[in-house]
Order: sequence, then structure tokens, then C-alpha cells
Amino acid sequence: MTTLKAESFVNRESGEAAVQGFLHRAAPGAQDFLVLTHGAGGNCDSPLLIVLADGFAANGLNTLRCNLPYRQRKPTGPPSPSDAKQDQEGLRRAVALMRKEFRRRAYLAGSSYGGRQASMLAAADPKLADGLLLLSYPLHPPGRPAQLRTAHFPALQTPALFISGTKDSFGSIEELESAIKLIPASTKLIAIEGAAHGLSSKSKHNEWPQRIVAEFVDFFLAK
Repeated sequence: MTTLKAESFVNRESGEAAVQGFLHRAAPGAQDFLVLTHGAGGNCDSPLLIVLADGFAANGLNTLRCNLPYRQRKPTGPPSPSDAKQDQEGLRRAVALMRKEFRRRAYLAGSSYGGRQASMLAAADPKLADGLLLLSYPLHPPGRPAQLRTAHFPALQTPALFISGTKDSFGSIEELESAIKLIPASTKLIAIEGAAHGLSSKSKHNEWPQRIVAEFVDFFLAK
């Protein structure tokens, strides 16, 4: 369930990638913004994304928590490989719509599949965003470490903050440390002890979202 401060956000202009989600507004006058999206099996109403969006808004980032186009077309199930380009266009459109109201820095963030699409879009369009937050980046399919999803890393000029759990089956911390060396932009990797893929926050681990927000603020906003 969305929080009271989240406004419904829908834009389905003919011929444009549809954007649908919820806008968490920061304090009046804040002009930085972040577009935040979900993983392959989820949607923008995941508890982690809701808590993160609230946390980012409290720290001065107007945050659009949105569903990717494939999720708007079907309520459940993973995307197909053919969905990737349209999902990237959905993120591009979300940034463009947010820029109509908020005039300063733009950030893209996503969990797993959503983060991968955000990073591929940023690699193709270096001027689109000022920074990337990649949660549980799916470095390879579980059990198939040779199938790396890093072909676009050498073209990535956008600073990127990676946050991943130490029990993530889609890539170990050591594998990620090696992979992000391919990225010429500034990067940082934060390991969340005991977290699995998706960084789902159980009640006893409710400090994880707060830490993610704090790490983002420190890496991008405190400079």
C-alpha cells in the first residue's frame, strides 16, 4: 500500500512509452529527482521500494517509484528479452517527464532487472542521468557465472553506486568487485551482510533501507 505522501502518477501519451507509478515529493523547493523501479518478478509496490522512496524524499529527492512498461502490460510474471528496449524507453520517458517539473540533478535507480535496464540506458545515453543506484545488480544467472551481464560496462560514463547482499546468488561481492572495474566512471560497491537477492528487508533487518539511503546521500549528495 502506498503512503499518504505518494501521489498517483500516470502518463500514457500516444506514441510514447507509458509511465505509471507514484511520486514521493520532497520538501517544497527541492529540485533533484530520482526515478526508482523494480526487479523482474516484482512491481513498484514492493515494501523495499516504498520505504526507499520515502527515505529519498525525506533527504531532498523527489522520487518517482514506477512500474516498467512490461509490468504495466501484465500484472505478474517476468519480462521477456524482447521487453528490454521498451522498458528502457519507459525509464527514459520517466526522466523526461520528471524534468518538466524538477530542474536540477537526475538519478536513476533500480532493483535487479530494473537496475540493469537503467545502467544499459545510461551507457547508451551518458547525459540522461547524473548518477545510478543499482540494487542487487544481476551480474549473472544463478549458477552460471560465465554468463556475465557486463557488455555495456566499458561504455558507462555515469557514476554508479552498487548495493548488493553477501548472499546474492546472482553475483558474489567478489565477482561484482571485479566486474565494476570495467566501468570508467566513479563507482562504489556496498555489501549488505546477510542479504539475499532483492535486499528484502525483514523486520530484524529494518536498517537496510536506511543504510541504502544514507549510502546514496553520502556518495551523490554530500559532495
